[in-house]
Amino acid sequence: MRFIDKDVNPKQLSPLNLAFIGDCIYEILVREMLVTDANRPVNDLHKESVKYVSAKAQTSAFEKIKDVLTEEETAVYKRGRNAKVGHMPKSATQSEYHCATGVETLFGYLYLKEDTERIKELFSKINA
Repeated sequence: MRFIDKDVNPKQLSPLNLAFIGDCIYEILVREMLVTDANRPVNDLHKESVKYVSAKAQTSAFEKIKDVLTEEETAVYKRGRNAKVGHMPKSATQSEYHCATGVETLFGYLYLKEDTERIKELFSKINA
């Protein structure tokens, strides 16, 4: 489900554009999971969410789903992983950051493709 009623072909977007939206989608999934898990203070929710959305955590997430990705999904992930990013965070290695960008690219692609079921399936495997 998309919120803006505008046709877009995710195959035509750059991997960093896909990662831009995918970062948000991934964070929404994490926040929804945490909020529906337990009612707790917002500060606690924030601290817990950081454990899931960091480059290191997203690298771990990729390890959990890499063997179930389709050929198309793997290609999208690789486009994101190989994209030239302008900066590196201090909290992640270059390899982790590129892997996380690939994961975000994949989630952005699936979101813009409106493949909600596949997003849920992959996110479920990551958090099993």
